[in-house]
Amino acid sequence: MSAVLDDKHGHAGDHAHDDHGHHGPTGWRRWVYATNHKDIGTLYLLFAFTMLMVGGVLALLIRAELFQPGLQLVNPELFNQLTTMHGLIMVFGAIMPAFVGFANWMIPLQIGASDMAFARMNNFSFWLMIPAALMLVSSFFMPGGAPAAGWTLYAPLTLQMGPSMDAGIFAMHILGASSIMGSINIIVTILNMRAPGMTLMKMPMFAWTWLITAYLLIAVMPVLAGAITMTLTDRHFGTSFFNPAGGGDPVMYQHIFWFFGHPEVYIMILPAFGIVSQIVPAFARKKLFGYASMVYATSSIAILSFIVWAHHMFTTGMPVTGQLFFMYATMLISVPTAVKIFNWIATMWRGSMTFETPMLFAVGFIFVFTMGGFTGLILAMAPIDIQLQDTYYVVAHFHYVLVAGSLFSMFAGVYYWLPKWTGHMYSETRGQIHFWGSLITFNVTFFPMHFLGLAGMPRRYADYPMQFADFNAIASVGAFGFGLMQVYFFLAVVLPAMMGKGPAAPAKPWDGAEGLEWEVPSPAPFHTFETPPKLDATATRVIG
Repeated sequence: MSAVLDDKHGHAGDHAHDDHGHHGPTGWRRWVYATNHKDIGTLYLLFAFTMLMVGGVLALLIRAELFQPGLQLVNPELFNQLTTMHGLIMVFGAIMPAFVGFANWMIPLQIGASDMAFARMNNFSFWLMIPAALMLVSSFFMPGGAPAAGWTLYAPLTLQMGPSMDAGIFAMHILGASSIMGSINIIVTILNMRAPGMTLMKMPMFAWTWLITAYLLIAVMPVLAGAITMTLTDRHFGTSFFNPAGGGDPVMYQHIFWFFGHPEVYIMILPAFGIVSQIVPAFARKKLFGYASMVYATSSIAILSFIVWAHHMFTTGMPVTGQLFFMYATMLISVPTAVKIFNWIATMWRGSMTFETPMLFAVGFIFVFTMGGFTGLILAMAPIDIQLQDTYYVVAHFHYVLVAGSLFSMFAGVYYWLPKWTGHMYSETRGQIHFWGSLITFNVTFFPMHFLGLAGMPRRYADYPMQFADFNAIASVGAFGFGLMQVYFFLAVVLPAMMGKGPAAPAKPWDGAEGLEWEVPSPAPFHTFETPPKLDATATRVIG
């Protein structure tokens, strides 16, 4: 990120007309008016980390309340607001913007493009997120408090909320518009701006996963917009889409929401697969096993994600035929996911592996994500799911997929590319402390929740009977440890690198790393690939 804090690479002589030569804005204007993909990527990543901290504080309030039975800190109304806002902030404020930050930083470097296709739209799509995030967080201070309908915003609860619900809906619309603009930008960049010689089937896996993710986003964000707009008209304009009193159907909301929500789950994991597919071959010092099958598996996951939405709804009175269809479709989607895991393991098999921090996080990702995948397969079985619906087993499952999935892959990506971003190596010891601390505290937090769910503890309850006390206490202690590890990560790893501490990074700090991003100096110059690079036959090296 300090390539970004240091503009010595601007080419003023050739590009006096450019917004970002030596004549470009400096100081705060440089960031507010940023059109350079590296600056915007940095802004996205810093924004996402800030929101991760905000969402994390809400999570720790939830865990502090659940540390022991009885009401300790918050009343049940505020507890429901915390669970709702924690979910919304983490999904729309932390995970999605972070992956867009990675895309902004890395895709032009990986495909040999000079920048993103629509530089000013890129700036706009980032700055839309700030007012949306402020509106979401400020809803706590509105009459009646923040929305308390769960992050899924189910009717009829949403029809009974105070004015903060309208602010939440507006914020979601703005965030959705930002996502769609970012996706259009990524698709046009990848399809139109690859260096000559880089065919689609020679692109890095990270670019592939983002291309597919961007299509998913464009397909489903308008569906969410439709669902929350119908909620808004039910609240204020006398319609009855979801209001049974006027002939509406609350279950219809669930269908529309999950038609968005299930592809959304893959929107949050496919870029993670891409990052891990870059890192595993680099540290195994081998080519990625089955590149083509990885591309086809990613595409299959994206297509199948549209036909599995109602596995979230087995308890809504669905006919048995419907249950069977969604059960089999959900089990089917585990096949391409298993192909990916097999390919990563096959890549590592008999490789010359070393375990620097990026590889630790990548292997940690594969291990814990696989556990989350297995619990998902269990929840796909309708008879079992009917027992486990809305219990802590579900909470454990999706945190294994989203925290140990999305978040661990992002940490892997940060450690892997941080030398390229900042020009400085991080402290390997601190990185290892962060990895082991995160892995252990994560499992201490979420593994006991499987047992809580199997024992019947429902989620989103502020209080619980005595038999659930021990596992809840363990989970709460783990959660505070996990939160502290992420503060440590920022203060001990990211901040020193951004401030230029640590040894200077070579252009290619990792032996086995391949790809165009390792062909440019570290830190990556402010302008890269102003003329398209000439590539070798593998499209991973620049000739001349």
